[in-house]
Amino acid sequence: MLYNITIIVQVLSALAIIVLVLMQHGKGADMGAAFGAGGGSSGSIFGASGSSNFLSKSTAIAAVVFFVSTLAMAYLGHYRAPAQSGVIEKLQSVTTPAPVQEAPAEPAVSKEASGAAAIPGAQQTVPANPGENTSK
Repeated sequence: MLYNITIIVQVLSALAIIVLVLMQHGKGADMGAAFGAGGGSSGSIFGASGSSNFLSKSTAIAAVVFFVSTLAMAYLGHYRAPAQSGVIEKLQSVTTPAPVQEAPAEPAVSKEASGAAAIPGAQQTVPANPGENTSK
C-alpha cells in the first residue's frame, strides 16, 4: 500500500517537473535583448543572477519530492515479497500429470525377413515413412 502511494507521488512529481521546466522562460531568450535588440537592457548576457521566481522554486521543490520518493521506493522495494508472476515460477508450481499409457509397441521385424541376416554385422535400417525414397 505504501509502495503504491510512493509510486503515485513519484509519477506526479515527475510530471510536475516536466511541466514546470517547459513553462519557464529560457535564459537564451534574453540573449537578443542583451545585445541591443531589446534596447536599454540593464541585465547581463545570461540574465539576472540571484533572483528566482515562483516557477524555479516550484521546480526545485518538485525535484526534492521526486528524489525523496525515489529513495523511499528503493528502501521499501527491498522489503517487498517477490511475486511469483514469472513463467518459470508458474511452470514449477504446476503439478505434473500422471503418465499416459502408451500404445503397445509394434512387433519388431526379424532380420531374416529384411535380408540383413545374409550380411554379418549389418544393422537394419527402416525408413520412417515406407512411402518415402531416402536414397537420392
